[in-house]
Amino acid sequence: MATTITSNAPPKSFSFTPLKALTSRSSSLCFPPRKSHQRLCLSINAAVSPPPSNATRNAPSPDYRVEILSESLPFIQKFRGKTIVVKYGGAAMTSPELKASVVSDLVLLACVGLRPILVHGGGPDINHYLKQLNIPAEFRDGLRVTDATTMEIVSMVLVGKVNKNLVSLINAAGATAVGLSGHDGRLLTARPVPNSAQLGFVGEVARVDPNVLRPLVDYGYIPVIASVAADDAGQAYNINADTVAGELAAALGAEKLILLTDVAGILEDKDDPGSLVKEIDIKGVKKMIEEGKVAGGMIPKVKCCIRSLAQGVKTASIIDGRRQHSLLHEIMSDEGAGTMITG
Repeated sequence: MATTITSNAPPKSFSFTPLKALTSRSSSLCFPPRKSHQRLCLSINAAVSPPPSNATRNAPSPDYRVEILSESLPFIQKFRGKTIVVKYGGAAMTSPELKASVVSDLVLLACVGLRPILVHGGGPDINHYLKQLNIPAEFRDGLRVTDATTMEIVSMVLVGKVNKNLVSLINAAGATAVGLSGHDGRLLTARPVPNSAQLGFVGEVARVDPNVLRPLVDYGYIPVIASVAADDAGQAYNINADTVAGELAAALGAEKLILLTDVAGILEDKDDPGSLVKEIDIKGVKKMIEEGKVAGGMIPKVKCCIRSLAQGVKTASIIDGRRQHSLLHEIMSDEGAGTMITG
């Protein structure tokens, strides 16, 4: 006669149910069938693994991912092997999430065959270190007044800190970046701006020699360029990063120039964020400047785009750098992420 052992306090982690046939929905441990006996199953109510997280539950399905990749094919074919110059600045430089988004976009674009070049400034970092050294930051007409001491800080911050940080982030994300400034390989030769008596060592681009860049992009590296350069006598100058990006794009015959900004793009009505101009030609944007619809800090950006287009760049875009993955939206979709200016 079989002896049954019972307990007044059964384990709480699981409970026994009557022996029954295995069903497809039960989470069960099953014993192999024995001769003519019914297949026996021990059902365990305790959770074997934690429930899926919200991120897992909301993750795109494999079919959806494949569909997105398939829809990207025409854009990849259009831009594969083409040079894209990106000016990186604004909120995308100060927000860790946006910085990671830009780096991720650059790496993805490089992986699918585009040849991205990143140009950067670093105003917020410069201001931070000037403040630490009790050096006041002064601006005139949107340009930083740069005396000899400030120029030294600008060079140290842009070339030594911001540039190398971006190179490290891109390398960590899976691509291979090379940090440069206008000094390296005589990439850029500077000259003082016309009102240098008031602005100090603020320069503009006198010449571009892209020979140092060509072998880098040919071998799949991502050049990261700080917007400082020297004149023929070796004096260093602080140059607007938009200007540097535009001149490099022209010298390289780039397919596209992209300026990351803190606005949605060019607005038909500057007081109405919903009046974004998606696409416009040079004639149209010049008319908007004459009518006062493009004003303030947007004017030098637009003029930079016009100059690069006049020198052979196919399209120039001013896009919203506050938007996650704005680079991919601009290049890999018809909608874009701002305003595209055409020749």
